[in-house]
Amino acid sequence: MERITVTFEGEGAATGELTWGQQQVFQAMREMNSSMSMGGVVPVHDGRTVADFVEELRFFMSRYPSMRTLLRFTPDGRTTQETFASGEAYLEVHTAEDSAASTATAPAVSSSSSSLVPAASVALPAAAEALAAEVFAAWKSRPFDYATEWPIRMAVVRSGADGPVTHVLVEVTHIATDVTGLATMIRELSQRDALAPRPVPGPLDIAAQQRSATRQTDSAMRHWESQLRALNPQRFPVGYRDPAAPRFRQVVWASRALHAASERLAARLSIDTAPVLLAAYAVAFTRVVGGAPFATQVIVGNRFRPGLAEVVSPLSQNGLVVLDPRTITAAEAVLRARQASMSASKYAYYDPQARQALLERVAKDRGEPIDLQVFYNERRLALRPPKTSADDETIRALRRETSLIRETELPYFNEKLMVNIDDVPDTVQITTEVDTAYLTVPRLHRLLAEMESFAVEAALNPEAPAIP
Repeated sequence: MERITVTFEGEGAATGELTWGQQQVFQAMREMNSSMSMGGVVPVHDGRTVADFVEELRFFMSRYPSMRTLLRFTPDGRTTQETFASGEAYLEVHTAEDSAASTATAPAVSSSSSSLVPAASVALPAAAEALAAEVFAAWKSRPFDYATEWPIRMAVVRSGADGPVTHVLVEVTHIATDVTGLATMIRELSQRDALAPRPVPGPLDIAAQQRSATRQTDSAMRHWESQLRALNPQRFPVGYRDPAAPRFRQVVWASRALHAASERLAARLSIDTAPVLLAAYAVAFTRVVGGAPFATQVIVGNRFRPGLAEVVSPLSQNGLVVLDPRTITAAEAVLRARQASMSASKYAYYDPQARQALLERVAKDRGEPIDLQVFYNERRLALRPPKTSADDETIRALRRETSLIRETELPYFNEKLMVNIDDVPDTVQITTEVDTAYLTVPRLHRLLAEMESFAVEAALNPEAPAIP
């Protein structure tokens, strides 16, 4: 393996606090003992050379302050960060045995797209394919050293010592960006020749702005408190607990029927599909688990706020959705989910320490903590207007295609239930993580099935009761 030194320069050198979003994500990273990194292995078929990827890494390091920021751990237990104006990064170059007779088919990228976005399929040397997978697996097994290692790793694999580059590998730790921030990096990489040479706000810029946003935090905490004091403290009845082994599980499930039904209902209500799926989750949870009103934390990206659209640093924070689907129609449940989601987004920008103090105060007043370990994460990057208008027969027929894609063990999970809506076209794919001490896998399967059932029932008859 060869390491090529990549020098970089950029603006924003300073030291300071973590942003609100970084505080939240770093807490999760510590709990999970994971860098919660993003990225992947993408085949290269457009003739780019090692030198081209050197320049791509230089672009990332120079343009985005969060890529040249390291964490600092103070003796009193605080975590701060330092952004550098210049330095050196490294592009790894791995050479696979050149074997023209041995090939593997893999996704590829077009020459006009980013190096991280797959587009088509081409035949590639199997040795290079295997080596790229091996290198990336080794990366994923090794957490970043946040105090000494830049938060982005980048490598290329080539076929033979003088052969072409076949793969590019990129891994970025979550403390430096999130999914939307990574998408911004990918988009701007493909546009870099046309970008204005303006400073990109870095984490220290955002942290400085947040220090003065006390009214924002105060407003958010008033909203959270009003919601928390009206909630049942527990999300899961004690009787459901079944600590079966393995305890932590990931289940990936897909339903074209849920997709078609949500589009049809969304079109009828003149909204996008996000509230339909959130309502389906609320109704399904109420049907399977009970404990109304339903409550879940939602992940809010916060880039809709002024001046934050192009920020790469992690900005996501938790919002709180509370919804009681009893005694209302399916259509009303969807519209209330939409309103609850909007409120959650409005009040999801706050000082995490203020929220922690609020949770402790409410728990003391009520005599027990409020269980907020149920999550919902809408991971689709772009919500488009509904485009399908499937008839009743088609929607019913699509239910036969619903499938469990995979079910795997997790080494650890720091919440009780997480429902993620994946960014997959023409279907609703849901990745769930669950602590089976609170919700068994069979009940999780039933919850997913009830999400589909609610959406199909609502598409066929929006005035039907949400909870029969």
